[in-house]
Parts: sequence; C-alpha cells; structure tokens
Amino acid sequence: MTRGTAAFDIGGSKIEFARVSREGAVTDRTTLPTPHTSWGDFVATLRRLIEADGGAARIGISIAGTADSATGIALAANVPVVTGHRIESEIAEALGIPVRVGNDADCFALAEAIVGAGKGLPIVFGAILGTGVGGGLVIHGRMVRGAHGVTGEWGHGPLLAEAVAARGIPVVRCGCGQTGCLDSYGSARGLERIHAALAGETRTSHAITEAWHAGDDKATKSVEAFVELIAGPLSMIVNTIGPSIIPVGGGLSSDSVLLGAIDKAVRARVLGRYTQPLVVPGQTRGASGLIGAAMLAEERAP
Repeated sequence: MTRGTAAFDIGGSKIEFARVSREGAVTDRTTLPTPHTSWGDFVATLRRLIEADGGAARIGISIAGTADSATGIALAANVPVVTGHRIESEIAEALGIPVRVGNDADCFALAEAIVGAGKGLPIVFGAILGTGVGGGLVIHGRMVRGAHGVTGEWGHGPLLAEAVAARGIPVVRCGCGQTGCLDSYGSARGLERIHAALAGETRTSHAITEAWHAGDDKATKSVEAFVELIAGPLSMIVNTIGPSIIPVGGGLSSDSVLLGAIDKAVRARVLGRYTQPLVVPGQTRGASGLIGAAMLAEERAP
C-alpha cells in the first residue's frame, strides 16, 4: 500500500489519522478532536492531519454512521456535523482528493477479511458486540454495500419480543424505533438489562461476565440467556450468507470464553457442518477502522 493513502477513523470524540501498509501495519497515528458544529471545521481538520503528514493521493474514512448508496447523504448520530452531507463527494471536492467512506462495522469486516482472522477466506461476516450490535459483509475481499448503504445490520429488526418476554425480560423500544431488536439485548447494555431482569441486581457487563467465570449462579443464568438470544439471529445470518468465519469486534469480543460459548451455540443451530470455530475474536481490534478505511480507499486505486 502506497504512502499516498490517508486513513481516518472518525468517532464522536476524535478523528484518528494513520498510514496503513498492505500487511495492515499502522503508522503515523495522530488524533484531533471531532468538530461537532461546523462542516467547514470538520473538513479543515481532515486537511490539517493530511498536510501535516505529507499529503495524500486518496482518502479512506471509517465512520460510525451510514451513507445512502443511492443519494450519498450521510447519517451519523455520533458525528452530527456530517449528517445531511454527501460526505464522499463533498470532502473529495473540498480537498481535491478521491474519497471512500465506509461504516465502522463494514470497515472492521474488511480489515478482518484482508489482514485479520478472515484473511484468504471467501466470505467474511464481521460482527460487532459492544455498545451496540452491528456487522459487515465482505465477499472475495470486497466490501458489500447494500441498498441505501445498509448491510450486515443484524442487530435491528423486531425478532426477539416474544423470546425476551417469555424469559421475563422487559421488551424495550430500540433506538431505531422498533421493538424487540437484538441491539437491545445482545450488546453490553443488553447483557446488563438481561441480568437486571433475571437476577434483580444492577451490574456492569464486565462484572457480570467476571461473576459468570467464577461460577456465580445468577450471572450464569444471565449469560446463558444472552448467548441464546444472540445465537438464534446469528445462526440465521450463517444459513443465509454462508460465511467462512465470523470475526467479532466490540468490547465483548475481548472475552474469548464468552465468544466460545456463542460459537458453540451458533454451530449447533446451523445447517452447515463447521468443524472449526466459526465465531472468533477479531485480530485487528483497536485499529480495524483505520485498516479497513485504507483497504477501502485502495479498492479503486490504479
């Protein structure tokens, strides 16, 4: 990968810049605060980071949001300054540099498919289990972009209302406006919600999993419910797209025992015979946004 590619990972609090090699090595890592009110300040921040590191021939951007593939218009709750803008074309015009933009979960999936746990495999579904539930799909090394820029969002859809109600867990409205989404139960906050309902106590997700590892009965009941609620929707994803592997990112992915339990539950529910682990920790965590953004920018490089 040439030094001419600039990679950005943009979140609600900071914009991170780096250069990324073809092997996924990240260098020249720098951050600045994310402007929240001015589009001009936002573009100027990108320009400042690029120029301070010697310019760029192309730009890749990972961002927590979506860009409609039909209109190019972005929607990003954590980075409201970009909402309503045709982010790729407007940044490209302002900086005079070609730009590719991908959702952060999509960029995670691409990073894992190119240099991570899915390297060399034909179909990679990257799953995020953290503050929310998300995902991205990569086939033969290329990010798949669905209609309206939405692909891999397995955390949304009113699938679990009956299942959670049957367990005595409150059925809540998701941030997307629907009721019974996996995002409300398969995330870190979801585990906390499950535990509050089943155990009658408030604990952080980390404290719940630690208690589970120690053999606590209440935590075990909560984690088992959590795993079952995730395994059903994820097994449907597996049967639909036939992934070779499912690397996982997000805060919960650091618990290999938890991922092992999810993997076992998913492989028991799918039609294909997966003799090796399917749901595995991602290998690019901490830099997946930057790596995926760089790989995305290079897709159109000559």
